[in-house]
Amino acid sequence: MEGFKYTAIVDWAKDYIKQKGLKPDDRFLTEKELCTIHGVSRQTVRQAMMTLERENIISRVRGSGTFVTERAVDAAVVTAAPAKKSVGVISTYFSDYIFPHIVTGIESVLGDMGYTMQLSITHNQVLEETQALESMLSSGVCGLIVEPSKSALPNPNTELYKKIRASGMPLVFFNAKYEWSNFPYAAMDDAAAGRKITDYLFDCGHKDIAGIFALDDIQGHKRYSGFMESCLAHNVKGSEQNVFWYATADKSKIFTYAKDKLLDMLDCATAVVCYNDMVAINLMRFCKENAIRVPEDLSIAGIDDSRYASICEVPLTSVHHPHKKLGAAAAKMLVSMIERKDMSCDDMLFEPELIVRESIRKMV
Repeated sequence: MEGFKYTAIVDWAKDYIKQKGLKPDDRFLTEKELCTIHGVSRQTVRQAMMTLERENIISRVRGSGTFVTERAVDAAVVTAAPAKKSVGVISTYFSDYIFPHIVTGIESVLGDMGYTMQLSITHNQVLEETQALESMLSSGVCGLIVEPSKSALPNPNTELYKKIRASGMPLVFFNAKYEWSNFPYAAMDDAAAGRKITDYLFDCGHKDIAGIFALDDIQGHKRYSGFMESCLAHNVKGSEQNVFWYATADKSKIFTYAKDKLLDMLDCATAVVCYNDMVAINLMRFCKENAIRVPEDLSIAGIDDSRYASICEVPLTSVHHPHKKLGAAAAKMLVSMIERKDMSCDDMLFEPELIVRESIRKMV
């Protein structure tokens, strides 16, 4: 019985909620109970539970248990909703940062145009992206809106995307796209964002500007590209030696494992361009722990203009990410493709907007 696929448990759980007439916030079965019912390992059940949680069928509360969500009950009641009007949305993250705004923009447009939305989260893991794509396709969605996982790295889902393309399924990427794919996307112009924030630092009189960028997603590469374009335009040719690259999964650890390297880099800089606001705010904490004053000793700039930018200890100069508008644009692109029965669509790139706050010191 161990070969019992976790997807079968997912389908069983949805039927169980419907048959038992469970209501929102009713307690759901435990992992142990599911193991006993289906005769499978804890690992298989955990995969099923993760999928149910990603689809917002259940909610797990540490120390309290697992509960049925309102969405699960709605899905059980509104069973007649036609699959052709359902769109699959796959995001790397959801619970925080700019992601809820993007998804809200998508959901608002889809709802206004008569479509429902199925949401899945990959946590920026390629395997979870595979599972999400397969789950969406098996559920009969009429189109997909996808944020790619680790978009700058080789991807084992290449063949799956080719099959989606060959099937005529409309798909729009958001925030980034795989360079090898031929689907359209909606995104902020990340190269322009990196260039704009770096240009501002030069305008403020900084010459020794460092950078911290994500190496495993294409946004990091493009923001770095804009950073370098600005440096070369200002006749500063050695800037690439003052760049620190990190893997997205390590973003919360870099200020520990690379402490000495970062301190050496900062010692030679008056300003730093960070891949995003989260990195910038973590850098501020790192500076405080190491007696580096912001902005007196070091100016720090972020990208995305998340809600944290204006409430951190030193309000952060950042480039605004058009999150909700971007999500809405991706949804409009997809609906247009669905209703025209045409997979061609122009990319949508948003021009970034600079938001100036107190984290930059003017040297001139």
